[in-house]
Amino acid sequence: MTLDLFSLAGKTALVTGGSQGIGLMIAGGLVDAGAKVYVSSRKAQACDDAVRVLSERGAAEALPADVSTPEGIEALVAELGEREEQLNVLVNNAGTGWAAPLEDYPDGAWDKVLGLNVKAPFNLTVACLPLLRAAASSADPGRVIMLGSIEGDRTPQVENYAYTTSKAAGHHLTRILAQRLAGEQITVNAIAPGPFPSKMMAVELANRQDVYEAANPMGRIGSPEDMAGISVFLASRASSYITGQVIAVDGGFSTAPW
Repeated sequence: MTLDLFSLAGKTALVTGGSQGIGLMIAGGLVDAGAKVYVSSRKAQACDDAVRVLSERGAAEALPADVSTPEGIEALVAELGEREEQLNVLVNNAGTGWAAPLEDYPDGAWDKVLGLNVKAPFNLTVACLPLLRAAASSADPGRVIMLGSIEGDRTPQVENYAYTTSKAAGHHLTRILAQRLAGEQITVNAIAPGPFPSKMMAVELANRQDVYEAANPMGRIGSPEDMAGISVFLASRASSYITGQVIAVDGGFSTAPW
């Protein structure tokens, strides 16, 4: 075994929601491992700001798009296709949440959250298939990495009904896509993070980081290196024989009473 197994030199990756939080952690890890990374999010300035930082470490380009709409996905993939003949790694990270008390939970929350967290990753993966197929081989498959959550496999304390439901759906979608695409030499796996410093967790961690740390068997929340490590593994030859898996990256949080 050599470190070459984990090299992403010569590979191309697209990370949605890649301008901040967990998406930026993933993009940074892929860049550091040698990949050329396209950072996508709705806000062009945020993409530019992220790429400015990432470019000091490797190859990164901004590719702003709104993947919550079919038109946005079509435009994103068309632009990517103009720049690249193939795509080695697709990271479906863009997502959103909506917290509200049970009896006040709005109907619109379901449409927004399930649309971005479930429907958009499905539609983007399908749209990227020609580029993923062009990169895929038996020795080194094309990669789709879905971002789930440990909240997709447990009942949360926060009343975030559509979010946790969407993550459970995303975990199962991962398995379905993995089964369908394995014969085309494309793997599909999901990362299920525990608490990490991100925009979505900002308020919770500002108020209760000590509670999360105390509840975690490893006594801390996740770091950028933790997210980079699993992302590089799933994007590299080291994971070529792994597909359909949901991998918790949570310091044991999902195993502890809560």
